[in-house]
Amino acid sequence: MQIQKHIITNLPVFNIDDTFEKVLDFFKESTYSHIAIVEKGRFLGVFSENYIDAIDAKEKIDAYRYDLQTFFATKETNWLDVLEAFARNEANLLPILGNEEQVIGYYDLTDIVTVFIDTPFFTDPGNILVVATGIKDYSFSEIAQIVESNNAKLIGAFITDAQNDVVQITIKLSTVNFNEVVQTFRRYNYHILFGTSDDQFLEGLKQRSDYLDTYLNV
Repeated sequence: MQIQKHIITNLPVFNIDDTFEKVLDFFKESTYSHIAIVEKGRFLGVFSENYIDAIDAKEKIDAYRYDLQTFFATKETNWLDVLEAFARNEANLLPILGNEEQVIGYYDLTDIVTVFIDTPFFTDPGNILVVATGIKDYSFSEIAQIVESNNAKLIGAFITDAQNDVVQITIKLSTVNFNEVVQTFRRYNYHILFGTSDDQFLEGLKQRSDYLDTYLNV
């Protein structure tokens, strides 16, 4: 998947010897979380908006040299790693470096998320299934085997949470034999956290109908 067309080249880069005056103006006039700082034309780090309330506009950026973070991407970085960089650093702007460590532009989180939601995982028709199991007990090859052994098609899967030795996996698959897939996951000791299927839809309607009957009989 190509994301290079989303590189933004009209945002500033600040020098470590600059004062904070223009940096503060940048954060006040935008909703971005970070901005790139360079020294002698080479990337030094990114400055976070979290510090702006304690900054004097006349101070030099160099006074906060050791508070700079050093996350970035290159033009060769794939879109999943770019998304991970955004998430790990709680950022919505990511500098992109060239071969000489110069800043050649930025990725905006909104643009990359838009690329993500345009993938077949989101655009192709199908059902969503969320399962959980021990972090040492799962494998994507097993997940694919469970889906395909029931003559269903695996559209995509990725880890959406992992904590306390439990991993949560979101799976998208074709609507064919969905209930059989769910039951097979249960036999393999996967816990079903969420699943969209016809029987769940009907059960939901039944619960709402029962609630309405109870309300009307009060």
